[in-house]
Amino acid sequence: MGISKSIAVVAAVTFLHVFAFLLAIGAESRRSTGKVVPDEYDERTYCLYDSDASTVYGVSAFFTILVSQLFISGVTRCLCFGRVLSAGGARTCAITSFVLAWITFLIAEACLIAGSVRNAYHTKYLGDYAKHDLKSCAALRKGVFAAAAAMTFLSLVFDLAYYWSYTLADTGGWVKHHNEVGVGMTDYGPDVRSREYNDNKGQVGGPHV
Repeated sequence: MGISKSIAVVAAVTFLHVFAFLLAIGAESRRSTGKVVPDEYDERTYCLYDSDASTVYGVSAFFTILVSQLFISGVTRCLCFGRVLSAGGARTCAITSFVLAWITFLIAEACLIAGSVRNAYHTKYLGDYAKHDLKSCAALRKGVFAAAAAMTFLSLVFDLAYYWSYTLADTGGWVKHHNEVGVGMTDYGPDVRSREYNDNKGQVGGPHV
């Protein structure tokens, strides 16, 4: 892979992951909260929730990190459908990082979608329709989006480690072949050619009497 292409891939993946991380942090800080208020038309109470900003942030983070993960998987052909990587530490690191990147990615996605759905459920349905006497209002548990942000950051680390080791293992076969060719050409240097020339000359001239 060319250097310019590698830099572009790293920049794109880093940007998308960092953006998803910031969205997850924003979703955590803007979690929907509710308070018990009396109904203006009767004596019952109900839960009044604030904005859906947390849900919007969570869903946006979900699709952002999804695009990033699909992008790097497409570039590397998901490790399984591209060229065979050269054996060694780079390939081992690539496989390990690939597995960990997908695990952290799936956990982040699960936290984001679960938090977004739960937050939207409290805000929309409980706040608008379930109007009955309440003492407290249910809300999304604190830390769900924070966990998603942490997993997003770890996913970025493992994705970058995976791509770095993948590029090393992907070019390792060519470098090894190139070095072997270089060694072969070195062995067949001026001294070898000179000895071969003298041997051929002696064979042509024949033995001296």
